[in-house]
Amino acid sequence: MNENFKRLNLGAGNDIRSDYVNHDIAPLPGIDVVADINLYPWPWDNDSFDEIVANDLLEHLDNFLLAMEEIYRILKPGGLVKLSVPYWNSCSRYIDPTHKIGFHEDTFKFFDPSSHYCQERHYYTKARFSIVKETFVIMPFYPYFWIPKTSELKVNNKFLKRILGFIGNVVLTNLILGLHMEMRKISLIEGGKAL
Repeated sequence: MNENFKRLNLGAGNDIRSDYVNHDIAPLPGIDVVADINLYPWPWDNDSFDEIVANDLLEHLDNFLLAMEEIYRILKPGGLVKLSVPYWNSCSRYIDPTHKIGFHEDTFKFFDPSSHYCQERHYYTKARFSIVKETFVIMPFYPYFWIPKTSELKVNNKFLKRILGFIGNVVLTNLILGLHMEMRKISLIEGGKAL
């Protein structure tokens, strides 16, 4: 790994990644930093990481906005954060008794200055990210019927996501299981405008 390129795997659990600083609340094998990230500030300096991965983590935390502000703080300018979260009306949101929040595809638009959500509610947070990629994770009939040799389907097509979003929000629940988001940190200048 390039010593100048640092990556953080937040809430790694058993997903230990080489060339990453692996974090968890539990002292599991392969964990480099044991810390409760419901306590602020997190144990890393400002602008420490070029990339942060947080798979199946944000839904467990007490304060989503504070967590996003900490991710923003410790990510280098232009750095990339990759998130995986459960969809708001899926079984993935409710099966785990430690989940505190589910997410809609528009949730992360509150951090993107190009979105009207962020423009109208700019005072929610100073953390700013541009959305690079948004993926719906679907698995038909999960967890009730398992179709042999199937796995999660990942949908990136903008038009198909709109159709699935409509069906998954209005007609059927549990169609979209989760979201994968990739977002890039936007540096701010005085007055809150992006550089």
